[in-house]
Amino acid sequence: MNHKLFALLSILVLASLVLAACGSTATEAPAPAATQPPAQQATEAPAATQPPAAAEKTAIIGFTASLTGSLNVESTRQNNGLKLWMDQVNSAGGIKLADGTVVKFDSKFYDDESKKDRVQELYTKLATEDNADFLISPYSSGLADASAVIAEQYGKIMITTGAASDSTYQKGYTLVYQAYTPASHYLTGALDLLASLDANAKKIAIVHENDKFSSDVAAALESYATEKGYELALNEGYDTGTTDFAPIINKIPADVDAIMGGGHFADGQQFAKAMFDKGVKAKFISLLVAPPEPTFAEIGDAALGIVGPSQWEPLAAFTPDYGPTGAEFIDAYKAAYGEEPSYHAAGGYVAGLILQKGIETAGSLDADAIKAALDSMDMMTFFGHIKFDTSAENHGLQTGHSMVYIQWQKDASGALVKQVVWPAEGKTAEALYPLGQ
Repeated sequence: MNHKLFALLSILVLASLVLAACGSTATEAPAPAATQPPAQQATEAPAATQPPAAAEKTAIIGFTASLTGSLNVESTRQNNGLKLWMDQVNSAGGIKLADGTVVKFDSKFYDDESKKDRVQELYTKLATEDNADFLISPYSSGLADASAVIAEQYGKIMITTGAASDSTYQKGYTLVYQAYTPASHYLTGALDLLASLDANAKKIAIVHENDKFSSDVAAALESYATEKGYELALNEGYDTGTTDFAPIINKIPADVDAIMGGGHFADGQQFAKAMFDKGVKAKFISLLVAPPEPTFAEIGDAALGIVGPSQWEPLAAFTPDYGPTGAEFIDAYKAAYGEEPSYHAAGGYVAGLILQKGIETAGSLDADAIKAALDSMDMMTFFGHIKFDTSAENHGLQTGHSMVYIQWQKDASGALVKQVVWPAEGKTAEALYPLGQ
C-alpha cells in the first residue's frame, strides 16, 4: 500500500475513534441532579384550605313582662324560665339552619305593669321599631289576647304561655300558638276528682276573679257541673285587686260541698286565707293559679287541703322525646335562680323549646316555614305533650297537654308539701277529704 494512502487511512481511523469517544461521553454523561425543594416542602404537605366560618345571626325575641303590678309573681317566674332556655341555647352554640347559618337569641322586653292598655302599644313597638323576629306572650290570658292581634297583624310567630283562654284561638289567627292547656279544661278535672272522692257531693259554689281567664274557666266549669248534675249554689265574681273577701264569703251558702274558682296568685292566696280565718266548712276547695306556687304555703294551715290545677309539677315524670328531662330542667332552674320552679317557670321555658323545635324543623327563620313546622308538631317534653289544633275555627289551640292537680298536705315532720292527687294514674298521695277532718 502506498505510504501516503496508509497514512491517510490511519488519520481517518483515528478521527473516527475520537468522535466515537466524544459521542459516548455525550450520551452516557449523568443527567443533571433534580432541583430539590426546600427541606420544609419536602417533609410537610401544603396546609389544607380552611372552610369559612359559619355565618351567625342574632334573632330577637320580643315580649312584655309584668315587672310591676298584680301579675308580678307569675310573670317573673315565666320570664325566668324563658331566660334559662335562651341562655342554654346560646351557651350550646345556637341553632344551625339548613344553609349553615347559626342562630343565637337576644331579647327585647318592656314592663307592661300588668295593664292591658299598655300591651298593644308595646307589642306594636316590638314588631315595628325593635324588629323582633319572634314574640312571646305576656303572662295572663287578658294580656296575651291583647298582644295576639298585633302578632297576626305584623306577621310574627307568637308562642303564648301563661295564657289559657280558648277564645284567643277562635279569632282566625294563624301565627299564634298556645303552650298551656286551655282554660275550658282547668277546673273540670277538679270536679272529676270531687266525684271520685264523694258521689254524694252535689252542691258547689263558684267564686272567681272578674278577668278574662278566670271568667272563661268559671263558665266552662259551670257548663260541665250542670252536665254532671251538680247544683250551682253560687256563681259570683270579684274585681281584680280585691283584698277584702269577707263580703263575697258571706254569700257562700253554709251547706255547700265544694268551693271552686279563684283567679291569680295574689287574690287566690288572700281568698284562701280569708276562708280559713272565717272558718268556712266546705269539704273541698280548688282554686286557680295560686296553690301550685311554692310560696302559697306561706299562709300556713290556711293552705292545708287546698287543691289547685297545675300545668306542670316537679313531681311529674314525663319521658321527653325532645329537650331536657324534668330533673335536668329543675336542677338548671335551681342553679340559676335558687328556688324550685313553678309551672309558670316551666311554661316560660317550654315556650322557648317550642320555638326552638319549630326553627330546627323548618331549618329557617322564615315565618311560613316555621308555621308549617308548628302545625305539624307532635312532641313530648318535660312539660308534657305538645300538639296544636290546625283547624280554621281553633287554630293554635293546645290539644296535647293535660292538667295535673296538686293538694297541699303535711309530711311526717308536719311541713306543708305538695302532692299530686289527680289524675289517678299520676297521683303521689291520696287526697285529703273532707277538709277539716
